Amino acid sequence: MATDVHSPSVQGASGLEIGDGVRYVTRQPILDMRNKVHAYELLFSNGLETSFHEDREKAVQTMIDNTVIFGLGKLARGLPAFVKCTAETLTGSLVEMLPSGMTVLEVSRGAEPTADLIAACRKLKAAGYRLALDDFTWKPGVEPLLETAAYVKVDFTRTNGEERRRLLAKLAGAPVALLANRVETQDHFGQARDEGFGLVQGFYFCRPTLLEGRKVPANRLSQIEILRVLEEESINLHRLTQLVKRDASLTYRLLRLINSPVCAMQQEVHSVQAALLAVGEDTFRRMATVAIASDLNSGQPPELLRMAFVRGRFCELASRFAGLDCTEQYLLGLLSLLSAMLRLPMRDLAPTLPLREEIRRALEGEALPERSMLEWLERYEHGDWRACDEIANARRLELDDLVRCYQEAVAWAEAALYFA
Repeated sequence: MATDVHSPSVQGASGLEIGDGVRYVTRQPILDMRNKVHAYELLFSNGLETSFHEDREKAVQTMIDNTVIFGLGKLARGLPAFVKCTAETLTGSLVEMLPSGMTVLEVSRGAEPTADLIAACRKLKAAGYRLALDDFTWKPGVEPLLETAAYVKVDFTRTNGEERRRLLAKLAGAPVALLANRVETQDHFGQARDEGFGLVQGFYFCRPTLLEGRKVPANRLSQIEILRVLEEESINLHRLTQLVKRDASLTYRLLRLINSPVCAMQQEVHSVQAALLAVGEDTFRRMATVAIASDLNSGQPPELLRMAFVRGRFCELASRFAGLDCTEQYLLGLLSLLSAMLRLPMRDLAPTLPLREEIRRALEGEALPERSMLEWLERYEHGDWRACDEIANARRLELDDLVRCYQEAVAWAEAALYFA
């Protein structure tokens, strides 16, 4: 698939310049209990240190520098942006480079509630910044710091139910939003909801409870076949017509598209094939890809669809550096979350898909060369920079090329969903 055939135009998508050295930047969604995105936590690294495992203060400075370079609005889609900060960063003036109305400053785990830190947090709150206490645990003297906070984050991997019950009892009445962090399973999500948390962070929505013993619906297989046909460089019009005719929802969208402002046509059509010819390949590709992916994700968190588009576009763009087929890579990335969308095990889904055997095995998680770019992105989504380095080195890839592909994929996904 040519990279500009069906992609919505994104002016300046690659204009997020990377300065000296490789600068990683990714985002993790923070959702409410209705699975609507409330904010994003932005994770940065300059490639010299791994997350916060080395020089924490240098990592934070890099993080703030990257926020300024890349633009908070683009990175967080205009939503609040959580940015980790050390006590030293908060007591300095560096954080004041960030826009107060959009930024949530996270007081790092283990920061002692000293007089200087409390005074700095009070000053920042007065300036319009919101503060979050990251991986919060109760300790003597924490009350003044808690009074400045808008959010309290509790790590589900470091606490059990009884510990959280005691902690939340102490927080009762405090005017803070409770955020359950590192929620990685549906069970965790249920516990967070039952315990009174209003926000969650983690990739639980990628791992929903799967429904065993259920077959893949026939219309879903037809939609996936349409996606495969659309990714071919030269579309088989007869084959596509037959597939679209079997999908009432897509046929309806196609007919509405003809007389929409997108096509600006006022004409009668008497067949699906005539309608396809009228709207043209590029327009139909864009409409159908978004429509089918949205249908596949019906009833699941919208962020799952956004991630699927980012993965598809990233794998397509990165394929040219890895010597992989861009058409297959787009489908691999897009369909990598199909199990979560349909709530069916990938081992049951993959064998039914109209894809090459190696791509089906890659979807099931087998460590094949075809899966290398998807594996890199999965690690990247979690902020596992060291694993990203290892995968890139093994494939002899330039890290800055992959980071740029990710940035372009995020911009493309936003444009594609806006088109919808």
